[in-house]
Amino acid sequence: MSSLNIFRKVAVAEGISYILLLFIAMPLKYWADMPLAVKYTGWAHGLLFVMYGACLLMAWQEQKWKFGKVVLIFVASLLPFAPFIVDKRLKDERPIKA
Repeated sequence: MSSLNIFRKVAVAEGISYILLLFIAMPLKYWADMPLAVKYTGWAHGLLFVMYGACLLMAWQEQKWKFGKVVLIFVASLLPFAPFIVDKRLKDERPIKA
């Protein structure tokens, strides 16, 4: 499996964790007094965010992307729903075998 395919899977998981954190865990913390929702969801999201960054670096090296493209893909990890757009655009890109 190429690093591009691994990155795409991690990007989707990171996007899901971010949405869960923002739209489920945070409201539970502040409106239902359930701080553990943020603790565990935040921990999972943090781990996936680090994996996103590491997999992005591996895909960058393997795919020989331009620096600007990598910056845009990284910024997408900071915006809700943007990792899904990244995944859709990378879906049609052919992985380069190492």
